[in-house]
Amino acid sequence: MTTTVVASQAQAEQLGFVGSPTVMIDGSDPFADPALSPGLACRLYHGDTGLTGTPPIQHVRRALQRAAAG
Repeated sequence: MTTTVVASQAQAEQLGFVGSPTVMIDGSDPFADPALSPGLACRLYHGDTGLTGTPPIQHVRRALQRAAAG
């Protein structure tokens, strides 16, 4: 696991960072939403009970399984 601190709007734009926390798997954001613009912000995820501050664990597991399957 690697942690990257995004400290500026320019860095957010360069990385395509749309908010914290962002989970990347093999350099890709499995929860990417093309409607979001890069920026320094808090990120919300859709869970079974509404919006949450982290991606639901079952969604992370599915994303990891897809990545492992190729």
